[in-house]
Amino acid sequence: MKIRISLLSALALALASSHLNAAVSAEEAAQLGSSLTPVGAERAGNADGSIPEWTGGLPANAGSVDAAGRPSNPFAQEQPLFVITAANMDQYQELLTDGHKAMLRRYADTFRLPVYPSHRSAALPQSVYDTIARNAVETTLVDSGAGLQNFSIATPFPIPKEAKEVVWNHIGRYRGGSARRQLIQSAPMPNGTYVPVLMQQQFSYRDQLKDFDPANPDNVLYYFMQEIKAPARLSGSIVLVHETLDQVKEPRRAWLYNAGQRRVRRAPQVSYDGPTPATDGQRVADNLDMFNGAMDKYTWELKGKREVLVPYNNFQIDSPELSYDDLIQPGHLNPDALRYERHRVWVVEANVKPDERHIYAKRVFYIDEDTWQISLAEQYDARGQLWRVSEGFMIPLYDRKIPWLAAESITDLLNGRYSVFGLRNEIDTPIEFGFTASSSEYSPTALRNSGVR
Repeated sequence: MKIRISLLSALALALASSHLNAAVSAEEAAQLGSSLTPVGAERAGNADGSIPEWTGGLPANAGSVDAAGRPSNPFAQEQPLFVITAANMDQYQELLTDGHKAMLRRYADTFRLPVYPSHRSAALPQSVYDTIARNAVETTLVDSGAGLQNFSIATPFPIPKEAKEVVWNHIGRYRGGSARRQLIQSAPMPNGTYVPVLMQQQFSYRDQLKDFDPANPDNVLYYFMQEIKAPARLSGSIVLVHETLDQVKEPRRAWLYNAGQRRVRRAPQVSYDGPTPATDGQRVADNLDMFNGAMDKYTWELKGKREVLVPYNNFQIDSPELSYDDLIQPGHLNPDALRYERHRVWVVEANVKPDERHIYAKRVFYIDEDTWQISLAEQYDARGQLWRVSEGFMIPLYDRKIPWLAAESITDLLNGRYSVFGLRNEIDTPIEFGFTASSSEYSPTALRNSGVR
């Protein structure tokens, strides 16, 4: 795989070997808001203009928002510049990741990439930009990259110098502080038949809690709870997670409420390659959100930056005009509802350590420079064969200034199935951002009290 390394990423690679877990200097941080955007992306466009300059992202009034909180598509009148298929993919080798090439070959008759003009639509609140600037000079890695010190709110390393810092930027990116939503998850069969699983999900970063004490922050990054609402045979099952800031020092705290047994139990399997509920084994715990959790099972390498086609500005996939039947097709989501654009991404490769085990022996992540979201990921098996391809369908919630994943999918190239998570097309309840909870609401006791079948 040929990777074009930009000037900025070349500097990052050159400094990586001497990086001693120190924050960047004030001189380096001064690039934020000038040659770099406030989150650390290159402000300038690329040489041929196919990636534009970042000029602040979409304004809050870029369009209307419906009663379910879905923003209208400000690019609805645009048509694809071109469409990549298995027949013409050789013309676009430089823009395609190995995962997309594999999907085009695997589903030659049905999968395609409609490519639209690129828009750097991501924007965050000014208060978050201010915090990111402080993180740049204060946040450091601890325990060989297993945790963070002096981190607040979002994007600990806007000017990253090694692979783990880039991945931490994804894990710690801005997602509105707290959110509560309903969503659909499904794992279609190869012929396209599927069962929609309705879930209620909420999370709160620690600083969003009523009882958060900055002087005694505990080793928790955020709190997460997810309950299955339908179908009836799965209804009532709940998972609770306290995502620790240093997962080597203290592993993720997780509990499961089993509705059939009416009991709460610790769930160490809700990590790494433990199975994810209601996915028929098509996804493991650290596939959620493209990647989450501890990094200690892998060695990590920063490969540089590259211009590739990624899912971006996917307003259509969130449209109430489409049903789940419209979106969910055999093998993959309906390409007519998807949008791909040319963007710069950081490329990070992870290889499982010789003394560790994970069902994915190798992983490659493509992290969008403007949002720090993992846009694409490739997962390889122990034989070195590309096994699963993940896509994160980014949508800018411009009214809230929150880059978001409208959905994420993981496609199994071997068995012809995939899992999709996050669909809301037929859901009328808006996502509730910025709600304030207390730590007691994320306790095992609260889990037991809420578990009613």
